[in-house]
Amino acid sequence: MSAGKVEVGGGVRLAYREWGDGPIPVLFIHGNLASKDWIELSARWFPKDLRVIGIDWRGCGDSDRPPAAPDYANYSMQQHADDMLAALDALGIARCHLATHSTGGIIAARMMLAQPERFGRCLALDPVTPLGLKFDDAGIAVFRAMQASKEVTRAGMATAAASLFLADSLKPGSMPRFREGVGELQKFFDRIIDQTYGVAEGIWFGTPHNLNVEYVSGELAKRMPSLENEHLVLWGEMDGWIPAADVKRMAAEMPHCRLVTVPGIGHSMNLEQPALYAGYVGGFLGGVEP
Repeated sequence: MSAGKVEVGGGVRLAYREWGDGPIPVLFIHGNLASKDWIELSARWFPKDLRVIGIDWRGCGDSDRPPAAPDYANYSMQQHADDMLAALDALGIARCHLATHSTGGIIAARMMLAQPERFGRCLALDPVTPLGLKFDDAGIAVFRAMQASKEVTRAGMATAAASLFLADSLKPGSMPRFREGVGELQKFFDRIIDQTYGVAEGIWFGTPHNLNVEYVSGELAKRMPSLENEHLVLWGEMDGWIPAADVKRMAAEMPHCRLVTVPGIGHSMNLEQPALYAGYVGGFLGGVEP
């Protein structure tokens, strides 16, 4: 396993980590408030023919945290896409598959539209679709409260891994409590909260701002029929973050896209059932040249 940093322009360096050294490269693009480490628990079960590269967005994980522009333009979905393409160049990866989670899905969409021939298949876990997401002032206020308190951050992130917690403890005003038997998943979740709480301001507020820009403009949504790379979309039936209607529309309008609804899982199979997630990675991407 190797790790390091690559420069992607403007002096910004992104951190990366690799799992496996097989001949089939896969780029993992994490979601908002997350990092490359969100596939760490799954990696032990990845097929031996895969080389999985996780890259932290600017502002997340171990990557640089440039100050946010007044309109958060330097944290837009297009900027993240451009960063990832530049990181692939720097790593000498000419062609690869994609595995995405949450907001990583819309970033990948912009990457595939820019360089469709560079990518093979895309495994999209609970993706923010090309429709974007609507955020009003109340939605932004949630991020502001999370930024101000690690306990609020923990409570908010618990809803992204709902199956790990007792349902009653996820109600507003309650303290999330792990259900019995989650073992190492509990320790791992508690560790990544420190990462989440340390993201840049351009992530806390730039991501919801820019996802709302995508939602309002509708520009990317109109291009869904042009996204011809083969997709498998996994959506947890307990996901309270991504509307079911969005992933159904994505599957209907993209020409080679299949949707699988997974019972008993929330927004983050990679945290909630890492072995199951690894099985999907292996089944869809293993043994397939990009």
